[in-house]
Amino acid sequence: MGYQAGTARAVPDVATLNAAAIKITLPENIKWAPAAGLTGTDSYTLIGDPSKPGFYVVLNRFHPGNFSRPHYHANDRYVMVLNGTWWAATGAKFDPESQTVPLKAGTFAVHTGKEVHYDGSRAGGDEAIVMIFGQGPGTRHECEGPSAETGQGPCADAKQRLAALH
Repeated sequence: MGYQAGTARAVPDVATLNAAAIKITLPENIKWAPAAGLTGTDSYTLIGDPSKPGFYVVLNRFHPGNFSRPHYHANDRYVMVLNGTWWAATGAKFDPESQTVPLKAGTFAVHTGKEVHYDGSRAGGDEAIVMIFGQGPGTRHECEGPSAETGQGPCADAKQRLAALH
């Protein structure tokens, strides 16, 4: 006889599951830590290591008013908005208040490899939590600042497109 909905029974605890068959991370066990190079953003790696080759899954929590700066990644990254509103923009012009578009919880996005973008959570809003899936290394290549990419590449291309618009 199969499962019958509505039958009143005790619900087993998660600890009764075979740990060899399923790995579970409960929300209360997520140990948020400051995200490397992202002010006002916390991170937690669920699986893998984004700095090394191979599959990884990372959670990023953007506090209101905090954004990454224009950057790109060598490989595609897949992003699921889990909580709040995540604001995203493409290109080299950093202007979160007028260039970013809102992506609500439940939205799925693909950051195409070698394409410049930035994202975060606008001031006065709620925090945004995103789950990022990808193949490592998931290194962020900055377009601005002391560690910015120089010479030809995606950042230079994005800046040229921006200059052509003006």
